[in-house]
Amino acid sequence: MKKLFIATFLLLSGSFVFAQNSNCPFKYGANEEDSLKCLEQITNFNMFYKSKSYADAYEAWHYLIANCPCCWDGIYTNAQNMFAGMIKDEKDSLKREHLIDTLIYSYEIRSQYFPDKFSRGYCLGFKAYNMLLYRAKSMDFDQIKEVEDWFIQSVEMEKEKTQPAIWDKYFQLSESITKASKDTSVVIEAYGRATDYLDISINNSLVQYEKQVNTLDSLYELYKNGTIDTNYLIELSKKPATDTARQMKLVLNYRKTLAKIEKAVTPYASCEVLEELYSEKLANNKEDLSAINKMVMTMSKGDCVSSPVFKEALEILHRANPNRNSAYWMGNLSLKSFLNTKDNAEIDKSIDYFIEAVSLSETNEQKADANYMLGLAYYTKGSYSEARSAALAALKHQPNMGKAYILIGDLYANSGGRCSGGDMLPLANAWAAADKYARAAAVDPSCAERANAQRAKLRFPSKEDLFKRGLSTGATYHVGCWIQETTTVR
Repeated sequence: MKKLFIATFLLLSGSFVFAQNSNCPFKYGANEEDSLKCLEQITNFNMFYKSKSYADAYEAWHYLIANCPCCWDGIYTNAQNMFAGMIKDEKDSLKREHLIDTLIYSYEIRSQYFPDKFSRGYCLGFKAYNMLLYRAKSMDFDQIKEVEDWFIQSVEMEKEKTQPAIWDKYFQLSESITKASKDTSVVIEAYGRATDYLDISINNSLVQYEKQVNTLDSLYELYKNGTIDTNYLIELSKKPATDTARQMKLVLNYRKTLAKIEKAVTPYASCEVLEELYSEKLANNKEDLSAINKMVMTMSKGDCVSSPVFKEALEILHRANPNRNSAYWMGNLSLKSFLNTKDNAEIDKSIDYFIEAVSLSETNEQKADANYMLGLAYYTKGSYSEARSAALAALKHQPNMGKAYILIGDLYANSGGRCSGGDMLPLANAWAAADKYARAAAVDPSCAERANAQRAKLRFPSKEDLFKRGLSTGATYHVGCWIQETTTVR
């Protein structure tokens, strides 16, 4: 297919000859006259491109690619939009195919002239993207498989740097191949790559986002302390402010892409199918940690964590290369094992794994989630004070985590027996619990129904007990025992 592209391109382009020297000894041309002409065409291209006069921009682009292809990376960065506009407007089918060939071939050469800007994997991905975008209906099965191979090579080269648009088209193609061939392994393998790398993409973008947020916070502290003035604050904040917006946009795009893929794979990736597919692969690939990690990620997202195959793969992965996710899921398995067997060793292992997961977490989201599960494990063990500390640590990293407030509410609600006797009013712990449930509903609407249901189960002190203590509704009351919270009489 590649030869066909090149032959068609050369046939249709006539005098359109690409520079052959990948080292680019002359950035703007071999002499002063060439350089002036190249700079003039850069100006023309930029002007026409910005005004969306793509046909005029193409003339300048044509000259630049043929005579000074390493003059400016913008002639490649902007090519996709320029050709998309031209292809859309072109009515002549032969000219339209020529434009498509030229666009695709532009991805062949850009990594040659700007390897630091356009990696080989990136270019392969967008070659495949445009083939699928413009020629999906005209390709035969062999051509489709070749495009799939481009996608796979691209993803395995780029890994977590793979663009959301590439994931989207790659998965669409995998789903189409699965439907045509009835081979579910194609779409599941694509899903395995997506779950493996997209989680890393999201995590890396969040790390960068939080780093820039911390920079902005530090600058604001300097401003409040009078170390820098308003103008300097504004100037220093420009880059981190831009970076936070860019990284959050990436996070949202990656999450949207992953959610779309997870929804699309559901009909193909039942636990039974995953077990059948991965049991044989695991037996033959116990040394391939990358493949095993894909199995773990795919099965964990496919609600298949009870599978013996998942457990075996996870244990291999955690022994060989412990990371946040492997520690997190090891903790989940041990917690589940304790609930089934009541083996105290399992709950202790669960706590240890979640502590490890916290220490290996990089983003606030990961730290909050791992701390919440640690709190749940402590609660299950009966270590209420430690459970609250873990829940509060989760809230420190994610203040709107409603389920962490619900966990603290549950701890308080179930402390009646622990806090009986002494001066504390019986059932006063329920007031403290009610506060937490109300807080959960207020900060996290997704938890409101559960929080309100938990609150409805509470039993408060009777009017008689309030009268004996001289308490009235609305008064302040300090709940003692291990709780040590100030609340309101109800």
